[in-house]
Amino acid sequence: YLLLFYFPVFQTYDTMLSQIAFNPILSVTPPLKKEKNQLCSLLCNINCRSGRTNSMASNHRTNNYLRHLESMKILPSGAGRIPHLNAVILGESLATEEEEFVLPSEEFASKALVQSPEQYLEMYKRSIEDPAGFWSEIASDFYWKQKWGDQVYHENFDVTKGNINIEWFKGGITNICYNCVDRHVEAGLGDKVAFYWEGNELGVDATLTYAQLLDQVCQVANYLKDIGVKKGDSVIIYLPMLMELPITMLACARIGAVHSVVFAGFSSESLSQRITDCKPKVVITSNAVKRGSKVIYLKDIVDSAINDSAKNGVSIDVCLTYDNTLALTREDTKWKEGRDIWWQDVIPQYPTTCPVEWLDAEDPLFLLYTSGSTGKPKGVVHTTGGYMVYTATTFKYAFDYKPSDIYWCTADCGWITGHSYVTYGPILNGATVVLYEGAPNYPDAGRSWNIVDKYKVSIFYTAPTLVRSLMQYGDEHVTRYSRKSLRVLGSVGEPINPSAWRWFYNVVGDSRCPISDTWWQTETGGFMITPLPGAWPQKPGSATCPFFGVEPVIVDEKGVAIEGECSGYLCVKRSWPGAFRTLYGDHERYETTYFKPFAGYYFSGDGCSRDKDGYYWLTGRVDDVINVSGHRIGTAEVESALVSHPKCAEAAVVGVEHEVKGQSIYAFVTLVDGVPYSEELRKDLVLTVRKQIGAFAAPDKIHWAPGLPKTRSGKIMRRILRKIASRQLDELGDTSTLAEPQVVNQLIELADQ
Repeated sequence: YLLLFYFPVFQTYDTMLSQIAFNPILSVTPPLKKEKNQLCSLLCNINCRSGRTNSMASNHRTNNYLRHLESMKILPSGAGRIPHLNAVILGESLATEEEEFVLPSEEFASKALVQSPEQYLEMYKRSIEDPAGFWSEIASDFYWKQKWGDQVYHENFDVTKGNINIEWFKGGITNICYNCVDRHVEAGLGDKVAFYWEGNELGVDATLTYAQLLDQVCQVANYLKDIGVKKGDSVIIYLPMLMELPITMLACARIGAVHSVVFAGFSSESLSQRITDCKPKVVITSNAVKRGSKVIYLKDIVDSAINDSAKNGVSIDVCLTYDNTLALTREDTKWKEGRDIWWQDVIPQYPTTCPVEWLDAEDPLFLLYTSGSTGKPKGVVHTTGGYMVYTATTFKYAFDYKPSDIYWCTADCGWITGHSYVTYGPILNGATVVLYEGAPNYPDAGRSWNIVDKYKVSIFYTAPTLVRSLMQYGDEHVTRYSRKSLRVLGSVGEPINPSAWRWFYNVVGDSRCPISDTWWQTETGGFMITPLPGAWPQKPGSATCPFFGVEPVIVDEKGVAIEGECSGYLCVKRSWPGAFRTLYGDHERYETTYFKPFAGYYFSGDGCSRDKDGYYWLTGRVDDVINVSGHRIGTAEVESALVSHPKCAEAAVVGVEHEVKGQSIYAFVTLVDGVPYSEELRKDLVLTVRKQIGAFAAPDKIHWAPGLPKTRSGKIMRRILRKIASRQLDELGDTSTLAEPQVVNQLIELADQ
């Protein structure tokens, strides 16, 4: 088998092919020879890097295909066959752009959870044909106080047949905190490290074992109960990446409180919106945090948000504040007596045991707000049982997790990635997780690899934005560290372009680490389309194939499913355990946004292509949401902030490609009559957005606009604005139907001013 797999090394390649690869009875060979035949078929379709060819291979290339993908044509993806490959094997560098496949090495595949495409297809087929049986077996590995009933799941995905409804394991009684922490401690893993925490400054760190984690979770849970927080109550968490953040999340889950983590980079206005919407019993924050050399005064932001929410009728009686002395002293922290309480003054006083609140699988676990196209953030609701099973399973298989792995995801817990793949997914698997408080380029561009070497990180999961950013600093910041511990790399948040993928693979991973390029969303709870390391040949930039139980469908603008090679709108045909159940307090918007565009499907809002080989390629948002560095930002939110400025009459925002951030925000601004354009006003408009939403939503470009291209009915033609912003002026199309066609030429003339 090894001789066959590493055929470029050996001189007997031609002989091997002539003897075994083109056996005319290949398609009916007995099962015991299946693995050899799969490999032989693979060999006869690869264009070797060595340039070695075989006349028999060329004669048969049109008739022999990768057998491991043949059965895909009968699966919902509609994928076709692969006629040939330009490929390397894991361990070899991608030397040219023509090498489009990275094949798992035998060494890696032999130790993987899923060791071959055939095994993947077998598992995937079962997950589609028997989802109840497939997910029940997996769910049984967790602790349930009471098992679910005969019906494992219930769903209605079709708005024409009634209200959208998704339920998994309903009637099953469990607790995700118990499964994350108590279960492992009781299994004898109390001394295993749960979290390595790396501070912003070099040399500042801490360690927390599973036993210590349980103690601290119980202390926070007891405090929350003592101040009146009970099952179903909301808790707002506005913390930086301290260990206290996942501790607080788990404490809420332990007592059945619904946590809503807000990224500690959102403005006071954004935080106030969330407080007003979910009406929390308590807000938990820190006085400040250092990111790089910059101090961010979190408590000031929270104070302003609490004051604003009070004006909207929502008052906060308790603000629990962690004393982050490395960023700000107590004496310099603004304080309101009677409301504000120091974490360190109360939490350590509480008992280190706390009873678990047993919950139905469909009881809510957390509320996470995500940007919407209407301007108002959407409160995505995830429930307990299905989310628990799905995040744990996706983490395990997509990263080929082993108990000895040290795992680091660079995401903040304020985003869904931090929920599913910093806290719940890894901890449910008993993993050791690295948390990092600071910036990836502080004090220099090698900090990430310094952390990898320090903690012997084996699984590294990050965003394409970070990859592209670090690429710009040069290879030397990477190669001066060993990174020998790395085993699997991962990408999240947006599509990763092939050039960044290749750099990530060649330079960061030394051409020996597969990349799990994952596609999923806040709404999906976990990975939907992802490679499985060891099982599947990878293409740079492609999310590859669907995860178990996920049935993706690409539809045209009329909602008609397209088979085979195509481009269109990415939808999902049926429910999966990790799917969100509703939008907080607005089920109608839930149905309208996600299920009405294409009846019978969940609409992701993303465009997607499927190539001739059945691989999925995400092409970005198709709605009015911009993906900046993995952060989804609604265009309406930014437009609303701009128009709030007294000198701005109208604004239209579009996303344009950015080599580092994926997309950047490009704003067309029409000023009030008589107001002149100026650099000072441009800066003031940008600051307005930073103040109302956050720095990450600030426009990169303000384009002065005497008017906007509109139809006669008043609709802004954003398609035209995108073309102008991207300088694709030869693709503007017909502008004669606009109410004022001359506006387009005016905008083009002002483009570079």
